[in-house]
Amino acid sequence: QVQLVESGGGLVQAGGSLRLSCAASGSSFRFNRMGWYRQGLRNQRELVATITGGGTTNYADSVKGRFTISADNRKNTMYLQMNSLKPEDTAVYYCNANFPLVSNDYWGQGTQVTVSS
Repeated sequence: QVQLVESGGGLVQAGGSLRLSCAASGSSFRFNRMGWYRQGLRNQRELVATITGGGTTNYADSVKGRFTISADNRKNTMYLQMNSLKPEDTAVYYCNANFPLVSNDYWGQGTQVTVSS
């Protein structure tokens, strides 16, 4: 059974930076795609960024130029470097992963990011 464990959330002032990590365990395969999603108090869960096993990245317009997604394929670990954080980035950030031969995606438990103004 695949497990995803996020870390790196916390409280930061506007303009600051945080780095999130997501480590996937329990799969013999390298991931097809991993991504970060977030959910604020009054919002639906939304895409932040994704990365494929081949390194192709995709970002939500709201984070382009501020966030950078990266991954270590050999370790099935993904990162999200968040710079120039804004109060509207406050949310629970969830790690998502898809692996070969498995139709469903896996989700982490979430890590809270709070940006104060």
